[in-house]
Amino acid sequence: MGLEKEKLDTSIIMDEDEFNRSIEPILSKKGKVYTPEPDRDPNDINAHLKVDFEDVIAEPISTHSFDKVWIGSHAAFEVIKFIFYRLLTTLLAVPMAFILGVVFGVLSCIHIWLVMPVIQCFLMLLPSVQVVWRSLTDMFITPLFHSMGKSLSSVQVKTTEN
Repeated sequence: MGLEKEKLDTSIIMDEDEFNRSIEPILSKKGKVYTPEPDRDPNDINAHLKVDFEDVIAEPISTHSFDKVWIGSHAAFEVIKFIFYRLLTTLLAVPMAFILGVVFGVLSCIHIWLVMPVIQCFLMLLPSVQVVWRSLTDMFITPLFHSMGKSLSSVQVKTTEN
């Protein structure tokens, strides 16, 4: 209702072309160039975390609260989400980065210096093992199953109902 009108007014006031034209001369006089904020998630790993207020709380057309309540709850949601994210990242980001750096460093070291050499050894030994396995199979297992197949091929099963 009133919210749609307010969004329309906001988009007219914050028209990006007009905004950039009015700011450019000021920035060029000071020697600073406007650069957009770098994307900290270029591979879109955390796309599922891009949650807006409308994704969490959505009022259908048939039930609307007062516009002031909707705007106030929207503002409260955004502010609280922003504050708690900043607070938690301030407290946890550096210790978690340290712990994850150690974990990934250890995993990389184990993978590079232990896992891959063992896999390469197995890959080097497998052709020899394959020759031995094939000869053992041809000498023992193949004749055994051929003889079992020939002896069991003469067996006939008949079912009768009582």
